[in-house]
Amino acid sequence: MRRRAPSHGRRALWVRAIVDTVDLRTQSRAELIARAERALGVRLLPEQAVCKRRSLGMATERGTWVRISVSPAEDAAERGGLEATAALPTSVRHPRWHQGVCWYDGELLWRAEETELVTDPVIQPGGGVLATDPQLPQVWWHQLSDALSELSTVSTSRVATPHTRPITQQRVTSTIQAVFPDVETTIEEWTLAHADFSWVNVTAPTCRILDWEDFGLAPRGWDAATLWVNSLAVPALAEQVQRVFAADLGSRTGLLCQLHACAELLVAGEDYAGPLAAPVRNAAERLVTALSRHGPLTAAGRR
Repeated sequence: MRRRAPSHGRRALWVRAIVDTVDLRTQSRAELIARAERALGVRLLPEQAVCKRRSLGMATERGTWVRISVSPAEDAAERGGLEATAALPTSVRHPRWHQGVCWYDGELLWRAEETELVTDPVIQPGGGVLATDPQLPQVWWHQLSDALSELSTVSTSRVATPHTRPITQQRVTSTIQAVFPDVETTIEEWTLAHADFSWVNVTAPTCRILDWEDFGLAPRGWDAATLWVNSLAVPALAEQVQRVFAADLGSRTGLLCQLHACAELLVAGEDYAGPLAAPVRNAAERLVTALSRHGPLTAAGRR
């Protein structure tokens, strides 16, 4: 029997369900690597691979880095390292982009991009929750703060796509109000963000920021809030993030970003949140109280 094509709304859910079945950590990667090598004219070094659920990165024999990633084809416009290189100044500390190729596979779009090789390791290799203080020096925090400050000055109409989905007012509202239905969630300030800003995408001892395919406009403080919520298992580290990014995180929009980050983990459940579960619950309660002190938005503040 011929299957009828889904409606637009159902199609979006159907396509996302397809991409959610992709897990490069458990699937064979040999054909994918061979295709990237042919298209880019490089030899990849699989023994140095960094594999995540929907991306695979590895060094090349010519001293560069290739990252292969997958996303729903209909969500893939303007996603990738080329767009980041074109939009961002070098002071933002992103790897320089060299070349790339993309191809369709059914409802999926694959990208293979060759960039500058960053030799410093990421702070949290392998993903998961950061459980120990990385003891980062002040110069590192200055580098990070300067990079994000510079990022916020870049002008773009591109919308950030954390977890491959555009960040919108509706998305913020539905996530927060699923847990805290009485919180006023109107976003007052939008600025450019990396939008996948966690310890797995930042290096040390030199601060470099990796994996820019999701960057775009997001609520002010989005990146700082993401880094903060991923630091809550190490209280001293979370406090340091709060100090460094006090202006953004202390704004009403920054408080909403933090509450959104908490709400995402609370909705996902304790099994997913792991050691972050308890500190996220406590932090969320404080954030709701802090937002109530800010009072309701004025009419001028609404969009």
